[in-house]
Amino acid sequence: MPIDTSRRALALGAAALALAPAAVRAEPMLRLPNMPLHDPFMIADQKAGLYRLYTSNIARLSGTPGLGTMMYVSRDLLDWEKPRCVFSAPTDAWFKGGAWAPEVHQWRGRWFLFATFHDEAALLPPAGRRKPYRRGTILAMADSPEGPFTVVRGGEPVAPKALMTLDGTLYVAPDGRPLYVYSREWLQVGDGAIEALPLTDDLAAAGPSRTLFTASQAPWADGKTQPEGDLAYVTDGPQLFTTMTGQLLMLWSSYDKNGYVQSQARSKSGTIEGPWEQLPPLVRHDSGHGMLFTRFDGQLMMVVHRPFKNARGKLYEMRDAGDRLEIVRQRVDLDGDEKSLSL
Repeated sequence: MPIDTSRRALALGAAALALAPAAVRAEPMLRLPNMPLHDPFMIADQKAGLYRLYTSNIARLSGTPGLGTMMYVSRDLLDWEKPRCVFSAPTDAWFKGGAWAPEVHQWRGRWFLFATFHDEAALLPPAGRRKPYRRGTILAMADSPEGPFTVVRGGEPVAPKALMTLDGTLYVAPDGRPLYVYSREWLQVGDGAIEALPLTDDLAAAGPSRTLFTASQAPWADGKTQPEGDLAYVTDGPQLFTTMTGQLLMLWSSYDKNGYVQSQARSKSGTIEGPWEQLPPLVRHDSGHGMLFTRFDGQLMMVVHRPFKNARGKLYEMRDAGDRLEIVRQRVDLDGDEKSLSL
């Protein structure tokens, strides 16, 4: 049935809204320029017709106090519902801060939330003059991607607690093996790394981790001089992607001389074990922590945050070029930027 866009129909609709009780009026929709969004992660649920966008909980937006994860929902990537909290972290857990980089993955019929937490007062053994502290990605589980999620194994991190880690993600190898891929924090190792840890079927650690690569291996990465006198190289936000030709790629982020950078790496062997080679960056301009998803029409997309501080979500149409990912265009009509930014 055609939509009636006549003035009369619009006037009647406006009048009906004005007469409706305040309690049943629809919440005003949000758009990306007005949505605080750090470390974004997107699920495109074609069956439900919903895009679910996860980020750290902000109490003034979700209405739920405390650490946790909130979720924005949209049907078209343009208009978004007010966020709601889908995970409230327990107040008696080991961690006191964080709730960074939430990701939601389906595994064995359940939905698992990965999110990074820390306690700056829980010091780990010093690394030279640096003083690392407990930080790690925990798991929470739910029957639906909309939660509510509850912690798994008492909220203990997936990786050994002696390791200072962040931004953990789930990768399922072609043979069905689950692996936990994460960033190793520069504060503990100096040259931040991406590492992989084998998992059991219930997503518990199943063996020692292995280093896939370090940040300094990227020719564009810039080490930042620290008060202790050494250089720090950052690794953030790994996500694995298998191309149409079977190449295994990884999105990840670090810093160049001008700010945060979204880049990619490629496994020479086609397996998680590597070796990994660094490809040119995808987006600079203080952009990063990109995550891929597929739009309902089949278009591959990437969401990044920009700038690093007071971040907002930016959307890019992507091309699977077989041996790498390429940017097609930025969707400034959706994310509100005045002009397209990539390199």
